Amino acid sequence: MGGMPQLIKPTARLHRAWLESRDEWVRGTHQAGAGLRPADEPDSPAGFAAWVARLHAEEDESITPTPGWVHCSYWWMVEGDRILGAISLRHELNDMLLDHGGHIGYGVRPSERRRGLASWALTETLVPARELGLDRVLVCCSDDNVGSARTIEKAGGVLEDIRADHRRYWIAIS
Repeated sequence: MGGMPQLIKPTARLHRAWLESRDEWVRGTHQAGAGLRPADEPDSPAGFAAWVARLHAEEDESITPTPGWVHCSYWWMVEGDRILGAISLRHELNDMLLDHGGHIGYGVRPSERRRGLASWALTETLVPARELGLDRVLVCCSDDNVGSARTIEKAGGVLEDIRADHRRYWIAIS
């Protein structure tokens, strides 16, 4: 990989870089791992800062999560000030996540794919997962997403089953 990618906590400082990355995805496209929800308004500096603050709050175990959601940690994949993608780690699973969401979600912007970034970020995220006391994590991808399936398998993912067009893999980290 050219340069040294890093995982950093979301920061309002990278608003312009995030917008550039988002626009490459095409507006309205779901960015797995980013934590963006329909009510978020990331275009204005204030809206972006509010979204980043929510991402940080979701990680804070002292704050009760929104009903239906779980505590979650977020990181951005960056090289310098360029945002390459995002990855998230849910601290536990609810029924929906057990069925098709999993512990870890990630997405890499289109121009940065096929560089091994998803594999690198997934492997890096197993460290904080272990620190949370998880001995295995569930990672899911669309049944037709060959690249993501290969990424998960490379990280040690073992296919449990396919549910509603989603492949469900467990990665042991103990």
